[in-house]
Amino acid sequence: MLRMTDKLRAIGPGLLMAGLVAMAAQFLSDHYGAPAMLMAILLGIPFQFLSTEPRTSAGIQFASRMVLRIGVALLGVRVSIDLFANIGPAFAAVIAVSVVATIFAGIFSASVFGRDRAFGFLAGGAVAICGASAALAIAAFLPKHDKSETDLTFVVVTVTVASTIAMILYPILATAMGMDVNQAGIFLGGTIHDVAQVVGAGFSMSDETGDVATLVKLFRVTMLAPVVFIGALFFRSSAQHGVRPPLLPGFVLGFFALVLLNSLHDIPPIVGDGLGQISRACLLTAVAAVGMKTSVQELRKVGGTSVAMIGALTVFLAALVAAGIFLFSA
Repeated sequence: MLRMTDKLRAIGPGLLMAGLVAMAAQFLSDHYGAPAMLMAILLGIPFQFLSTEPRTSAGIQFASRMVLRIGVALLGVRVSIDLFANIGPAFAAVIAVSVVATIFAGIFSASVFGRDRAFGFLAGGAVAICGASAALAIAAFLPKHDKSETDLTFVVVTVTVASTIAMILYPILATAMGMDVNQAGIFLGGTIHDVAQVVGAGFSMSDETGDVATLVKLFRVTMLAPVVFIGALFFRSSAQHGVRPPLLPGFVLGFFALVLLNSLHDIPPIVGDGLGQISRACLLTAVAAVGMKTSVQELRKVGGTSVAMIGALTVFLAALVAAGIFLFSA
C-alpha cells in the first residue's frame, strides 16, 4: 500500500497536468469544432519544460505510455466481428488491401524522403488505419532514439491536419466522382484518418453515408491490433541490441479480448459507451503528454520532405480505395 501511495504521489502532478491539457483540448473541440487530438498536442507543446521538471516528469511519462496503452486497448469495445459481414467481403477486402498497401508504401518509400523504415511504418500506419491513435500505438513498440518523441508529434500533427482537410474536400470529391450514398460512405470511411473527421464528413452528406462511413472506419480500426502485432514481431526479430519489444504487447491482448466480448454481445451498451468515452479520454491525455515532451526546436528539424511523404501516402490511400470501389461496383 505504501508503494502504491508513493507511486501515485510521483505520477500524480504530471498526470494531472496532462489531463488538464486534454480537457482544454476537448473544450475547444466541443465549442469551436477544432480537432481535439490536434489541439491536445499543440496545447501540450508550450509546457515542454514540465517534462524535465522532477515533480511532473514521471506523470507525463506515465501518461504518454501507460495511459496510451489503456486507451488503445479500450478501442476494442467499438469493434466487433459483425463489421465484416455488414461491409461485405468485397469492400472489406478493398479496405484491408488498401491499408496494408499504404503501410508498405510508407516503409519502402521512406528512403526516398530521407527517413528510415521505422518512420515509414509510423507514418504509413497512421495514414492507413486511424490517425493519431494508430501513431501512438505503433510508436509504443518502435525502436527508441533521441528523436522518437519529435517524430511521433510530427506525425500526429501532420496526419490530423491532413484528416481535417480531407473532411472538407473528400465529400466534394465523392460527389464529383458520381458516388452514391453507399459508395461515398465507403470512400470516406476508408480514406479519412481520424474517426471524428470521418463522422463529420459522412453525416455532412447524409445520415446513410455517415452510418456507412463510420462502419468502414471502425473496420479499419480492427486492423490496428494485427498491424501492431506484426510490427512488434518484425522489430523484435530485427533488434540488434537492447531490450526487445514484447512479442504480443499487453494492450493488443486487451484490444482482442474486448473485440471478442463485443462480438459475443457480452458488453452491455451502457458499459460499452462508457468504456469508449474512457478510451477517448485516455488517448487525448496521452497525446497531450506527447506534446508536453516535444521540443519546438526539434520539431522544426523534421523537414518538409516528411510532410510531403505523409501527403503522398494520403493521396495513395484515397486513389486505391476509390479504384477498388469502382472496380467492385461495376
